[in-house]
Amino acid sequence: MPSPATDRDDRRFMRRALRLARRGLGRSSPNPAVGAVVVKNGRVIGEGFHAKYGAPHAEVHALAAAGAEAKDATIYVTLEPCHHQGKTPPCTRAILEAGLARVVFGASDPNPKVAGGGGDFLAAQGIQVRPGVLRPECQREHRFFFKHVTTGRPYVVLKTAATLDGRTAAHTGDSRWVTGEKARRHAHRMRAWLDAICVGSGTALTDDPQLTCRLRGGRDPLRVVVDSKLSLPPTAKVLDEASTANCLVACGPKAPAQRRAALEKAGAEVLALPLGPAKGLDLAALLAELGRRGVTSLLLEGGAGLAWGFLAAGLVDEVAYFYAPKLIGGAAAPGMIGGQGFAIMNQAVTLERPRLRRLGDDILLQARVLR
Repeated sequence: MPSPATDRDDRRFMRRALRLARRGLGRSSPNPAVGAVVVKNGRVIGEGFHAKYGAPHAEVHALAAAGAEAKDATIYVTLEPCHHQGKTPPCTRAILEAGLARVVFGASDPNPKVAGGGGDFLAAQGIQVRPGVLRPECQREHRFFFKHVTTGRPYVVLKTAATLDGRTAAHTGDSRWVTGEKARRHAHRMRAWLDAICVGSGTALTDDPQLTCRLRGGRDPLRVVVDSKLSLPPTAKVLDEASTANCLVACGPKAPAQRRAALEKAGAEVLALPLGPAKGLDLAALLAELGRRGVTSLLLEGGAGLAWGFLAAGLVDEVAYFYAPKLIGGAAAPGMIGGQGFAIMNQAVTLERPRLRRLGDDILLQARVLR
């Protein structure tokens, strides 16, 4: 019989499963990026992650790698094994067929199709089940999937790079470069991890960005431009056919038909949205449409007006602020958030559990929005 695992063992192997899970970020959507490790007598005999939507899940990959040795072993999974038929058969079936003695998972699956059924089913079959190992870490790892499966909308991350005095560019508009190379590389990794990236028309016109991931082996996200009047020219780099990622331009209900036709001819998909309560585009409707298309995460990259629109509407879930150790000053220099701002301090968006990370000389602050 396999030797019993300690709590320390369970936590150690779950951390390994979490590291594996991150390898599927941006590629498994709308499914979660799950990691799995099969262990017997303290030795890893198989591991895997969910690498692509429609492909076998992490548990199946890990069990295939373990082969016949999986009998009486333990599998560590970051998310409760599925117990329903989707694009692939349920993972609970693979676990039973492999003859595992024990299943350890981190976070329970909030998907109504699962709703605790995977763990309960396996326990009823005589398999020892331990849920909740490193639950907070696993819930954080799967936060994009959780938001999408429970609300139908993507998880929204507001990302910006600024000097310590809160300026995103000089008063002349020059912004190359606010942060250093390590911070910029991490920002491109975020583009690869999240399903879509979004900018406003001002940023699209001023910077003419490609909105692609420029890391070797990186994946380009869906590119979204919020452009109520369709001011984006058909020659914009965001429409460059060199990228395999699509470009969605969200406009208002009265956007000029001629401009719409020109953008569609250039390869963009144009989506007309109603106006919201603040007379700008209904950003909640945009998120609902992206969610309907299977987008589980959205990276807001600019500009200040768009950031304010999402914040004022209560649509931001997390911030990722890159701070450079620089001071540039200037009353006319653009800042991180525009709009009219909240009238009183207790209306301010409050962040919880901030985490700091050093990237070269720069600092990345990440925090969830307190609900």
